[in-house]
Amino acid sequence: MVKSVTYSNSPLLATRTPVWRSKLIMIIFFLGFTIICFRAIWVQFIGNDFFLHQGDIRYTRTVNHLPMRGNILDRDGRVLASSAPAKSIWADRKQAKPSQEELQVLAALLEIDSKDLEKRLSNVRAGNFVWLKRHIDFSLAEKIASLKIKGIYERLEHKRHYPLGAAISQVVGFSNVEGRGQEGIELNFESELSGFPGLRRVLKDRLGKVIAEVGEEVAPINGSDIQLSIDSTIQHYTYQKISEAVIKNKATSGSAVVLDAMTGEVLALANYPSFDPLDRNHSSFANSRNTAVVDSFEPGSAIKPLAMGAALQLKKLTPLTTFDTRPGVLNYQGSRISDVGNFGVLTAREIITKSSNIGMVKVADLMKPEEMWHMYSLLGIGRKPEIEFPGASGGRLRHWHNWRPVEQATMAYGYGLSMSLLQLATAYTAIAGDGRLRPAYLLKNSKPPESVRVFSEEVAEELRNMIWLSGGAGRKNARANTEGYSVGGKSGTTRKLIDGVYQRGSYRSWFVGMSPISDSYSKIIVAVMIDEPRAGKYYGSAVAAPIFNSVISESLRLMGYQPDTIIERGKQNSD
Repeated sequence: MVKSVTYSNSPLLATRTPVWRSKLIMIIFFLGFTIICFRAIWVQFIGNDFFLHQGDIRYTRTVNHLPMRGNILDRDGRVLASSAPAKSIWADRKQAKPSQEELQVLAALLEIDSKDLEKRLSNVRAGNFVWLKRHIDFSLAEKIASLKIKGIYERLEHKRHYPLGAAISQVVGFSNVEGRGQEGIELNFESELSGFPGLRRVLKDRLGKVIAEVGEEVAPINGSDIQLSIDSTIQHYTYQKISEAVIKNKATSGSAVVLDAMTGEVLALANYPSFDPLDRNHSSFANSRNTAVVDSFEPGSAIKPLAMGAALQLKKLTPLTTFDTRPGVLNYQGSRISDVGNFGVLTAREIITKSSNIGMVKVADLMKPEEMWHMYSLLGIGRKPEIEFPGASGGRLRHWHNWRPVEQATMAYGYGLSMSLLQLATAYTAIAGDGRLRPAYLLKNSKPPESVRVFSEEVAEELRNMIWLSGGAGRKNARANTEGYSVGGKSGTTRKLIDGVYQRGSYRSWFVGMSPISDSYSKIIVAVMIDEPRAGKYYGSAVAAPIFNSVISESLRLMGYQPDTIIERGKQNSD
């Protein structure tokens, strides 16, 4: 049997503890306390930046104050694009657990299928935040807020509005749901229109709700307004006429350009078909292209006055120089070139009036390739225009070193080179007044680009006389006659080049001209192109000239120019 030992008589207590051990324990406790105190001082006073930063990461947020996007205005200050406050609805998937009844009501208000809405709210893997609908009006947002569904929130944003809709959408372009420009002027002037967001530092709780503001608020800087040279009334009228012509002629598309001949300002750029910038889901990408600016085509006979001007400027001929075009067919360098009839012997003036291809080939033969190339280059052919629009086409003009003789011949009547409708209208500014080409531009308050001398004043005057005979006073293009105003112009009809082959039955119809032609300086230039008319008529004088007639007369009236003549309307002649 083991003898019991009381606690007070324990031999362990009788053993004397070394002094150094107790001192060691005290030292350890003292060091630990010192370290804790030092760490507390470090965290609170010396090295607190790191911990403050970590706290900010978890609870402090920088909230952007969206600036108001700048307006796009026409030349008279009328609004073409503007922004207005709108509400957007979003949800926190962790919080949003609506009942089936609430889900049905919310889906109906948002015009979303209830099953789709339920799926979007339950997809937690995609994150907590989800947009339900962007840019709704305030009354609808109030109805949604009145449901008081947990986890459903609203945010103030800005929605873009386009008062002229499809009539100018290919010029103005559009911005996306985030307010960033995607096409047209909206894209080209994104930095000026967008402005700079304001900043606000806030504290948020674990549910993401703002509980306090931290620091000073930085106010947003709204975007700047952009004023265009476009006249919205002329633009709308031109769009209406070009759309009517496309439908009437069963064409694929159509475009029209209206320029101020004295300054180069673009007054209208219209294309059809177009698109509604607020309903892009039902529009094709092709409809968003500003065809008059970004696409180029062979201009056909519309280039003949410009080629004739080159020969006159180079003093290769006079207006009365004669050319034998008999018998209406010419074999040139192995190629067959023909006129619509046997015109016989023609003067240089009559070549333009009759629109003789053979005559233009013989005119081109008088010029060296480098001379003709230089004159065409001065007219802007083959060079990208410096207009304030993204993707503007420069057309195509091969260097003269690479020309074959037949290419120089065909370029004299508009084949073998290409240019946009805007380039063609711009080239005619060299005819409209003193012989200087005035580059087209779109900004109202910008400094006009430097003009370029192409023709002498005498040559420009002679060319105006030639296109007056061809476009206004002559028999061939009598459809271009405009009551009250003298006009001059040139039609063109080209076969379309598809897969390297010129197609029979597939045409582009052109007309470009100016008015009033009786003045020393024409005021307005209008260029029209109809692509693939299929209602029977396809000549430019029959399809494009009537639109020219309507647009140029209405433009002159709207700009306050008084009629300079009275044209008696009689029986109209066809090509």
